[in-house]
Amino acid sequence: MLRQCCVVLRQQRAQSLPPCRRSHAQAQLGAILDQTIEDIKSAGTWKEERILVSPQKVTVRVQNHQGPILNFCANNYLGLANNREVIEASKAALDKYGAGLSSVRFICGTQDIHKELEGKIAKFHEREDAILYISCFDANAGIFEVLLGPEDAILSDELNHASLIDGIRLCKAKKNRYKHRDMEDLERQLKENSSSRIKLIVTDGVFSMDGTVAPLPQIVELAERYGALTLIDECHATGFFGSTGRGTEEYHGVSGKVDIINSTLGKALGGAAGGYTTGKKELIQLLRQRSRPYLFSNSPPPAITATANKVFDILLKSPDQLISRLKTGTEKFRTMMKAAGFTISGDNHPICPVMIGDAALAAQFADRMLSRGVYVVGFSYPVVPQGKARIRVQISAAHTEEDIDYCVDAFVSIGRELKVI
Repeated sequence: MLRQCCVVLRQQRAQSLPPCRRSHAQAQLGAILDQTIEDIKSAGTWKEERILVSPQKVTVRVQNHQGPILNFCANNYLGLANNREVIEASKAALDKYGAGLSSVRFICGTQDIHKELEGKIAKFHEREDAILYISCFDANAGIFEVLLGPEDAILSDELNHASLIDGIRLCKAKKNRYKHRDMEDLERQLKENSSSRIKLIVTDGVFSMDGTVAPLPQIVELAERYGALTLIDECHATGFFGSTGRGTEEYHGVSGKVDIINSTLGKALGGAAGGYTTGKKELIQLLRQRSRPYLFSNSPPPAITATANKVFDILLKSPDQLISRLKTGTEKFRTMMKAAGFTISGDNHPICPVMIGDAALAAQFADRMLSRGVYVVGFSYPVVPQGKARIRVQISAAHTEEDIDYCVDAFVSIGRELKVI
């Protein structure tokens, strides 16, 4: 009774606040937001969202733009986002399993297709088990807090993805950042943290803004020498990087050497949504009991789960032709652009950042490309460091040689007009 009285009194007190005090707070917030937005626009880093009115594929239709537009900025590396087999599998799952589970996995949100997909993920990566999340952001958010405590240490590449950074913030381990792909700095920090119970080296397999690849052989060697574990985020490698698409491990010839792999279903693997962690069975069992994004988020919807199931069927059978086309297209684009005078960042990866420098110029360049029928986007702060704005081009297995020729011709023409080359 006393508690109810206190609640009523608080409600009455809130309702009795003078309206002018509340309206002043709202006006103050409005002024702060307006100024912040104006600062972003003045800096040339305002991000305008273009609206697609078509499926995600190699050509798209953009609202208020006539005709098909060549898409060179999606993560659709294998061109499977609009694959007919994948779409039919998704439709069939919608009819059989419904729209969603309305629940988390441990209550009543696990279907047989979820277990089937986790089995295929583990088989593909040659690991003992796997656990599904609604996104890889959640997979990265859900592992560090479970695995590590104050007596442990994390050693993280300074350019790791934002989701890794945010996940690491949630745990109580000692947090160390080593310079990007700098093995001397990593070794120094391993020595400094030699007394830690668990030492976990964390890196992107491929760094999404730069197209650079982690030096995994050296990382694995250092981990073995200093008794550390390794975790890699393979979002921009799974399905297409390496000779059979098994990612950075395969690319470097160190398959099976990494302890924990986190990756996504929302890029090369159909482009829908979902993420996962794969590794030792005991780790996956613990994540099912303690990982907060897993315990408190709805299950991946059946249609999306079926999409990924079908894509893994393709990958486990014969992805060679898709991977070969993607590799050929990547080499062609990089070679032609460098010959034209552009600076292309990164290693031999389908992420091909065209370095511009100035944020406003990168945005202007991207808009001019759209008017020429090529969809690309300028990346600027805070997505990339200030002064390092770029247009991140991404090659797909679905791009033809003619598509790449057209894209490069547009880059060259506009690059000369804007005096970038």
